[in-house]
Amino acid sequence: MKLIGSLASPYVRKVRIVMAEKKLDYDLVLDNVWAADTAIQASNPLGKVPCLIMEDGGAMFDSRVIVEYLDTLTPVCKLIPQQGRERAEVKCWEALADGVADAAILVRLEKTLRPEDQQSATWTARQMSKLHAGLKSMSTGLGETPYCAGNHYTLSDVAVGCTLGWVSFRFPEIDWRGDYLNLAKLFDKLSERPSFKDTVPQ
Repeated sequence: MKLIGSLASPYVRKVRIVMAEKKLDYDLVLDNVWAADTAIQASNPLGKVPCLIMEDGGAMFDSRVIVEYLDTLTPVCKLIPQQGRERAEVKCWEALADGVADAAILVRLEKTLRPEDQQSATWTARQMSKLHAGLKSMSTGLGETPYCAGNHYTLSDVAVGCTLGWVSFRFPEIDWRGDYLNLAKLFDKLSERPSFKDTVPQ
């Protein structure tokens, strides 16, 4: 398998962490989707990473689809419950984490790609409000439990960890660690895992 992605994307990191936890072999192909010579649309018509190229040449995209597929390939480190409320809870955590990352990325794109005189303060404030509301919801949902979905490490922790890492990477001025001590504790614990250590955004 080949994974097309970047070293900065929280969504690519999520897939890389899942592949590491599942002990799956793959080749990482780096691509900057914003560069003029990007080739991502040959594999994903939406022009986004991550994109997984399988052995038969077929392409799979959107990180949520990819990680769900990867979790079926081996019983090692099962990250998504099979069915029922537990499964829905993990997927809801993933949706929340991805949503926070979506909002944060939109703010960054607004500030880095759009000319200053065309930037919308209202738009930026709306996305930042989603980011802060999402962080608060994560903290409330985590409470005092050791992991997002209870007592076991799951995809929910991978997704939350990737989002928190990306926010720290791109928005160091946001003191989420000081505001949400339980999220900081979880993130520090996740950061000790080899899969997280090997995929720090850069």
